[in-house]
Amino acid sequence: MTPPTIDSNSAEHDGILEAARLMLISARTAPKSAGIDDVLTLIVHGKEKDAIADVMEQIAEERKLDQFRRDARNTRDSEAVILIGIKGKKSFGLNCGACGYRTCKEFGEARKAKGEDFVGPNCLFKLLDLGIALGSAAKTASTLNLDNRIMYRIGAAARKLKLLSEATVIMGIPISAKGKSIYFDRPAKV
Repeated sequence: MTPPTIDSNSAEHDGILEAARLMLISARTAPKSAGIDDVLTLIVHGKEKDAIADVMEQIAEERKLDQFRRDARNTRDSEAVILIGIKGKKSFGLNCGACGYRTCKEFGEARKAKGEDFVGPNCLFKLLDLGIALGSAAKTASTLNLDNRIMYRIGAAARKLKLLSEATVIMGIPISAKGKSIYFDRPAKV
């Protein structure tokens, strides 16, 4: 039986998680190169979300980069985080050369190397698919009046935690519903 009243905290929490589910649908149905879907998605909230913020703070200390600390605070203050990644090792088969190799065959045979945050090289078309999926998810959040911001640093921490383990590149979209957006007008240093 549904209670006769629902307090705003409960309603907003439930609404944010429902919006997160709709964001995943937007990422999934976003146009993909040749219709091949190599996009990976995940909703993270609660202790797991805070674990991402913890790793971001560790990276801030190791690399002496305050932006990781600032974004960790945003992540911790968010209700949930949407992770969107791509299987970028797969080639598109066009031989465009944007990956740095003359042919897709050379790209496929190239040794994949892990940088500080992601694995490369990546197929340009897979990265474009990632960008379109991110834009579609962020648009859905915006349409639902949900504060959000695409963040590179969340993706870097998510890879360290082996979330979306098949993804070569991951970006995060933290989401919240507060009286003022926590993702803008924020200091560069914390």
